[in-house]
Amino acid sequence: MNALLSIWTWIEVGIVALVGFFVQLAIAIVTLPFDRNRYAVGRCFRLVGVTAAKLTPFWRFRVHGDVPKHVDANTVVVSNHESNADPFLISHLPWEMKWLGKASLFKIPVVGWMMGIAGDIPVHRGDRDSATGAMARCKEWMKKGMPVMIFPEGTRSKTDELLPFKDGAFRLAIEQQADVLPLAVSGTRKALPKHSWRFSTSRGLVTVGTPISTKGMTMDDLEKLKDLARTQILALRATLQPLTRDPASPGEPSAA
Repeated sequence: MNALLSIWTWIEVGIVALVGFFVQLAIAIVTLPFDRNRYAVGRCFRLVGVTAAKLTPFWRFRVHGDVPKHVDANTVVVSNHESNADPFLISHLPWEMKWLGKASLFKIPVVGWMMGIAGDIPVHRGDRDSATGAMARCKEWMKKGMPVMIFPEGTRSKTDELLPFKDGAFRLAIEQQADVLPLAVSGTRKALPKHSWRFSTSRGLVTVGTPISTKGMTMDDLEKLKDLARTQILALRATLQPLTRDPASPGEPSAA
């Protein structure tokens, strides 16, 4: 039964993405000449993800707690990374930001095209030149007035343990004297497990932390900044985990 429902869900996601692509394309034709931040096409893409998540029978995704309606343009947003379902969940947040993502995602038909139109930033993992170019594009977006979103672990963690944070997001923040805004996600690990095409029932929550100012910081403060962000993410995630446990588990609290 799970296999059949998973096949149906992939079909649903594909249909939503295809329809969303043509909507985004129409918006692009109208807005790109004067929308230098690609705000409209970006929000369209995020809302396509939200729509796909809401129509997925396996998932119950939502934002937890109070979140700002917008964030400062000079902000690097960072989050833990549990699964490929994380972007669907984080897209529920009410502001636009440009995402750093692995280059292979941009080659996926329809979804990859939409990422490119939205202004998201590809990077080849392990390629220093690609990483340098991607960081330069992040800086360009921030200077234009658009925050950027980076998963500092670099890839999905297979366990509840956070992977070591890479330097890129925090080096970028210090160079730009930008705020670092920690997010935490919980419950998505089983939603779309790593190296699996099958969906699973999931209560996914995302919550937003407190901006960390880098004013006056230098590269000597890089490790300190990483530790501050990691500590916040761990604390935020700990508040979500009791609400996102397997609903079949005894004593499971309600996420309602």
